[in-house]
Amino acid sequence: MKRRNTPTKEAVLNILTESGKAMSQDAIERKIAIDINRATIYRVLNRFCDDGVLHKVVAEDGKQYFALCNGCDETHQKHQHFHFKCKVCETIECLPSEVNFSIPEGYLVENVNCVLTGVCDICS
Repeated sequence: MKRRNTPTKEAVLNILTESGKAMSQDAIERKIAIDINRATIYRVLNRFCDDGVLHKVVAEDGKQYFALCNGCDETHQKHQHFHFKCKVCETIECLPSEVNFSIPEGYLVENVNCVLTGVCDICS
């Protein structure tokens, strides 16, 4: 479904594009330059996930982060890659490696959430 463009959508996409890393809703809210409430930002983020523009990463503390879907296409199962969360700067980034795993026959995997935690290359 084609959705209309709004200043909030543009602002959220610009922030995520400039960051280049996954960001939490509250981090996006702190950086957004227009007056918008947190519920609207959250709705925009979830619509972007539904439309395949973003994907959601849930960290070990349960906090949700949102990352741009760069290089995702319909021929590959989306978002089966590792994420890395830095304990120092608390950023989460998508790592380029695809997740390979095997599961028992009869199971159907719909989502993979792999978050590695440690110290990123910038902070180390």
